[in-house]
Order: sequence, then C-alpha cells, then structure tokens
Amino acid sequence: MTTKPIIIVTGSIKSIFFEIFFKSLKKKYQSPLILICNKKNLIQQMKKFKFKRNINLLNINNLRNSDLNKSTINLIDINLKSSINNKKNTQFENEYIKQSFDIAFKLIKKGFSYKLLNGPINKKTFLNKKFLGITEYISNNFKQKKTGMLIYNKKLSVCPLTTHLPIKLVSKKITKGSVKEKIEIINEFFKKNLKFKPRIAVTGLNPHCESILNFNEDEKIISSIIKSSIRKKINIKGPFPADTIFLKSNRKKFDVILGMYHDQVLTPLKTLYEYDAINITMGLPFLRISPDHGPNKGMVGKNKSNPLSLIKALKFLDKR
Repeated sequence: MTTKPIIIVTGSIKSIFFEIFFKSLKKKYQSPLILICNKKNLIQQMKKFKFKRNINLLNINNLRNSDLNKSTINLIDINLKSSINNKKNTQFENEYIKQSFDIAFKLIKKGFSYKLLNGPINKKTFLNKKFLGITEYISNNFKQKKTGMLIYNKKLSVCPLTTHLPIKLVSKKITKGSVKEKIEIINEFFKKNLKFKPRIAVTGLNPHCESILNFNEDEKIISSIIKSSIRKKINIKGPFPADTIFLKSNRKKFDVILGMYHDQVLTPLKTLYEYDAINITMGLPFLRISPDHGPNKGMVGKNKSNPLSLIKALKFLDKR
C-alpha cells in the first residue's frame, strides 16, 4: 500500500517555520512531504540557512503519487504578484495563507492524503476575529462542528473545553452538552488513532472546585456529567482542582486532562514538556496537526529555534 503524503502549509511568511523545517529534514520519514508555499521565498530561505536539496515542482491539476520524490522537496508553488518581503502587507499574507490552505483542503477532499500539517500562523491577523483559532477555521471549512484541540504528549495530553475565548465568556460555554461532547471526542480519537481507551481527568472551573456563588458549575454541570451513564463506557474521573491535578503523583493516573479553558491546562503542560508536544485537531475526517508554538517573529533568521515540536508532528503523521 502506498504511504500517503504529508501535506504541509508553511503558514505565516515572517516566522521560524523554514528554519525548523530544514532542521527537521535531518530525520527520515516514510511519508513523502508536500510543501505548499512560494517557490521564490523557499529558495531564499534555503540560501539563508545554507540548506541544499533539489526542488520537485508539482502540478496541482494533474497530481499523482508517482510524481512525489522522498529525496527532494516536493513543492506546490503559490505564485502571487505581491512582494513577499513587504512587512506591512497583511492583506497579502492573509491571501497567501488562505490560498495555501485552499489547495491543501482540495487535496484532502479528493482523497489524495489524510495528513495535514500547518506551520505557525499569526492568528490575530489571519483570522481577523472571524474564528477563535486555526482549529475552528479548519473545522468550519470541513463543516465539522464537533471538534476539539488536543495538545498531545505521549506521557500526558491536555484538551481545553474552550480555546481562545476571553476568560469572562468561559463560564457561559460550560454546559452539560459541551462537557459531554468533548469527553466523547477525546475518547473516540484515542481509540481510533492511538488504539487504546484513554484515562481522562476533568478539571473544575473554580478554585478548589468551590464557589461563593449560589450556582457552582463544578457541582451542577461538570460533576453531574461525570457521574452520569457516560462512566459506563468511558474511563472518566473528576472534577479535580486545577492547582493539584498536574502534580506528579496525579499525572501518572491519566492520559488526558480536560480543562475548562485554554491556559488552565496549556500552561502546566508547556511548563512540563516545553517543545515536546503537538497540536492536534480531533473530530476531523483526517489528521490535522501543527507544532505547538507560534511564528515567533523575534527569533526569525537567528537559527536558534528548537525544531522538536515540528519533528514530533511529522513523526506522528508519518506513523499513520
């Protein structure tokens, strides 16, 4: 059986992606890699980082597996007229990223591959407040409403119930339906893609799962769902206070921690594992992954960026 290629959208132009991508190619992958970006910019970056490899230019309109070459950079060229060096041209960069995604989505929908990786993207400028994050942007393009963000590490993963949502709006999104949905998405993803039933811990929303208010989300919503019939088919426990669930003795008991908001679970995970984690969108009809960090404009061109998260992302897709 032919190994499906990994389709790569390089993301924001002003980012560390090419540096970490060239570093990641020191590793061997069974899946062919298809890069979607501007050829001129790619060549400039190759010269800057003294990276030498032949470019295999692909025809998107007549693309076959036999066209791919593992020893070269398989490239789909995004040829736009605007200058890629214009730092102020946000509109151009947004169009560049959108065109890259559109080509990737087309290949996925045609069944050419089920493996998608995107490089770091400046969400603030690209999404322009239309979506909370890239997870939601991609989910919307495939009309998938029941999806979730998983920050994956083999030892411990986390999933925020709400993603890039302002804190004052978080409690409004915590419902019995939303908690139950995320638990089921996590369980299904692990069983389908990792071939085991995960041990899931759920955090509370309030400090120590307590509240001075009459309505306590931890008791009325989260605890209610965990005690429901869902326990008969899913290994789920909680709610646990967020300030102690990440203690070493507690971490050993679980594979995934479902938190109520973004920084509640991402901050401790990144403190524990730093770049040894990847961002996976659960609930899609294909695998979508990205490195678990942003463009990091301050490090562009310095050749000091850590490629570990990108390597982990490529290896995860390569094995599937």
